[in-house]
Amino acid sequence: MSSQHSPSEHDVKAATEQWLSNVVIGLNLCPFAAKPQRNGQILTLVCESSSDEVVMEVLCDELKKLDETPVSELETTMVVTPNHFTDFDKYNQFLDVADMLIDQYGWRGTYQVASFHPDYCFADAEPDCDSNLTNRSPYPVFHLIREESIEKALRHYGGDPEDIPDNNVERVCTLSDQQKRHLFPYLFSAV
Repeated sequence: MSSQHSPSEHDVKAATEQWLSNVVIGLNLCPFAAKPQRNGQILTLVCESSSDEVVMEVLCDELKKLDETPVSELETTMVVTPNHFTDFDKYNQFLDVADMLIDQYGWRGTYQVASFHPDYCFADAEPDCDSNLTNRSPYPVFHLIREESIEKALRHYGGDPEDIPDNNVERVCTLSDQQKRHLFPYLFSAV
């Protein structure tokens, strides 16, 4: 997202939460997100730093907070970095650091990191392919997820969980240009 000045923390949080409501939940890209959102169990934390080390510390602190907070109070956390990782390749490389943190603290199997970025591009897709919209957020996001919550949600899911990614791609690929501009205004603001 290019601009002359950095967006305010409030604006970043509002844009991220609007994306969560309109795209992730509105298009049902994650069939498990609506309930925690309704219950106020999703934390959106804006990390304004442009330092790898600070982002790593914030991710570690937020994983510890998830570890210490009952799921009834905090289901999941989205760490948003509006001033860092604007380059998707650098963001993607940093995901290895996030995974390293999970291993270092013995959280493998307890937490995982889902990735979202304005320029998200799947390895097997061209950058302008609509399938990438499933993971395109207004700002770089590290979504910290409790694996136990995913497993619990999957037990109550009515469909085949293996179909979710393909269903999501089909959903975003059938959006009209007008719908895309409405749902992803940050992708069209420079056009």
